[in-house]
Amino acid sequence: MQGKSTRYRQYSDHLVKKFGQKVYKLPVNLPGTCPNRDGTVGKGGCIFCDEAGAGFECLPNTLDIQQQIEKNRDFFIKRFHAKKFIVYFQAFTNTYLPLEQFKENMVAAASQEDIVGISISTRPDCINDAYLDFLVELQKEYGLDINIELGLQTVNYHTLTRVNRGHTLAEFIDAVQRIKQRNFEICTHIILNLPWDNLLDVKENAKILSVLGIDYVKLHSLYVVKGTLLADMYERQEFKIISLEEYTNRMITFLEYLHPDIVVQRLVGKGPQEHQLFANWSTSWWKIKQSIENSLEEKDTWQGKKCDYMNGKALKDRAK
Repeated sequence: MQGKSTRYRQYSDHLVKKFGQKVYKLPVNLPGTCPNRDGTVGKGGCIFCDEAGAGFECLPNTLDIQQQIEKNRDFFIKRFHAKKFIVYFQAFTNTYLPLEQFKENMVAAASQEDIVGISISTRPDCINDAYLDFLVELQKEYGLDINIELGLQTVNYHTLTRVNRGHTLAEFIDAVQRIKQRNFEICTHIILNLPWDNLLDVKENAKILSVLGIDYVKLHSLYVVKGTLLADMYERQEFKIISLEEYTNRMITFLEYLHPDIVVQRLVGKGPQEHQLFANWSTSWWKIKQSIENSLEEKDTWQGKKCDYMNGKALKDRAK
């Protein structure tokens, strides 16, 4: 009989096993943009993304990297007696910078006290060999654990076009292959309730991440922020957001098809509270997480239960 904590691979447990104790992420918020905003691949950005990008919970980007790390470290030390940290370059596209500036940012983080890892958030079309080769040298010099977070959102390339993502599935696959060649771990971001995706897309999300050997996944529901193109569409009732019950079912289906070795960094995210038109069905992220875990137990199912599609599924009976 499996308990709630063993029905999917939780990030907090993974970090304790990997580093021998709890590890805390220190978010860094740098001023920046992305190629889907400045005209390189598109303008306006993704239809769901506001001006703050993913950095709405971070410290002001007027503080330099060292100041942000020190302030966040002090908070976690005082509150949780933390001793080990991962610097998380969270907002915008952190590899969409001149190479020398990127190098300076990474060295500034790597040289700080008690840092065991660096996590770099970026886009699939902003992965380049020169940047990755530098990270190889940085890892050798500082002995850090380095992982790269790729915003994908869905494997449905038709939906990627609808949300004005600015890249397709091909760029994601290319980025994964280049990162894997350097043996860095990869975290992929997925939105499970994009209006133009269905349950088949949910399964394919899990299957493609699994066969590509992704290490981590961050799952979240779609939120609607004022001032975005998505908000305009939402107010004109051009699409409907699925119910919380259906989202829970999608989450369970995703986990069932997800390879059991992939670590789940989160089941649900949070949007900027003061500017949102819709987020998490007006329910706390914690309650949604608990509901998903309860559903897994009630249905007696678990991560990887239906992960039987690799290594020639049609030949398995014949190979015995």
